[in-house]
Amino acid sequence: MRMADHWSVELSIGKDDDETHAEARLVMTGRDRLSGYGKARHNPADPQVTQIGEEIAVARALSELAHNLLNTAAAELEEVTHQRVRLDM
Repeated sequence: MRMADHWSVELSIGKDDDETHAEARLVMTGRDRLSGYGKARHNPADPQVTQIGEEIAVARALSELAHNLLNTAAAELEEVTHQRVRLDM
């Protein structure tokens, strides 16, 4: 199989007080980057487990990134076909 493009996802994770923030950036060869953001809040009644907050924030960022990519593809398809497009997850 010949690879024509290389796309990668970069993840950044940060923590402020009781919130964990994540950004997922899709880097595509020769194209603009797309991003998704997510956050998780720590409930003071729950045990402090940093990894869980990171997993939730990253999952939310990746989910938003996936939706943004699908919306971008739909908009590009509409430009080509001149018809309304609906792409579902």
